[in-house]
Amino acid sequence: MSTLPARSKLRDLVGDLRQIASVRHVSLAAGPETGAEALVFSTGGGLDFWVTPGRMLDISVLSWRGVQIAWQSPAGMQPVNAPAGELRAFERGFGGFLNTCGFDHIRQPANGLPLHGSAPFTPVRLIACGEDWDVAEPVLYCEGEAVCRGHGGTGYRMRRRIETPVGGATIRIRDSVEVIGSDPAPLLALYHFNLGYPAVGAGTEVLLAGERVAGPLSSPETTAQASALHEAAGEWADCHITTPGHCIAIGFRWRTDTLPWLQLWRDLRPGSGVLSIEPCSIGRLPDGTNEPSPALAAGEGRSFAIDIVLEDA
Repeated sequence: MSTLPARSKLRDLVGDLRQIASVRHVSLAAGPETGAEALVFSTGGGLDFWVTPGRMLDISVLSWRGVQIAWQSPAGMQPVNAPAGELRAFERGFGGFLNTCGFDHIRQPANGLPLHGSAPFTPVRLIACGEDWDVAEPVLYCEGEAVCRGHGGTGYRMRRRIETPVGGATIRIRDSVEVIGSDPAPLLALYHFNLGYPAVGAGTEVLLAGERVAGPLSSPETTAQASALHEAAGEWADCHITTPGHCIAIGFRWRTDTLPWLQLWRDLRPGSGVLSIEPCSIGRLPDGTNEPSPALAAGEGRSFAIDIVLEDA
């Protein structure tokens, strides 16, 4: 944790507080990412990350003390425009630290619904972003709203806020999602967090409530591993990822009333190297399909809360 002076003293030490911590709104200008927008967060405490308004306000790049820990796809963070009926568009856009999945479906395609649902990579209307120094805990933040197309005329509205304390090493994601339209609809969610080298390597372990649920891993591996499902306990789930000899420990905490499960998946084959930590809202049947999910009336919704904590190991 950074030991920054009190903000009243900081104002005497710098010409602009963005010298200490900032959110910058930028556009990329190379290759297939040309025109993609990013909100570049720098906390001043060693944590830096990019949030992408054109892709569900998800997190793309994420580094701790200058070391990149988010898995990056060769396709980059280009827009993904999925034509109706395309069932595996998620595979074209998959990459970066977070891909938000749902809300009409998660997991493998079924009943005409695409892999991980219709929501991934939906552009967001950016409502606000910047630095808030005039509060008890100064934060960097952004807020946005996405309207996600749904199957059969149903739809969903997501309101997201991401914030991180100035000088800190925590990211807080707070989402509220409601069913819109005239018909009841299920509401499913899966948060696809993607870690890569050097945060993932030989000996990496995944702990849930202190119990090892994956690892020690051997990297690289010869095959991709089928996803494993674990039930989370307590009011807040507590998941940690550690790698021997690496200076970073990564913690995930999430509210279990709406995300009671942890799904794990990895592809550590040469040229891949990704481990996915996936809090999700619904269990899975033995044949791999989703458990039944009750329909919500239009106007009803769910709230989701996830914290990511970076630490020196």
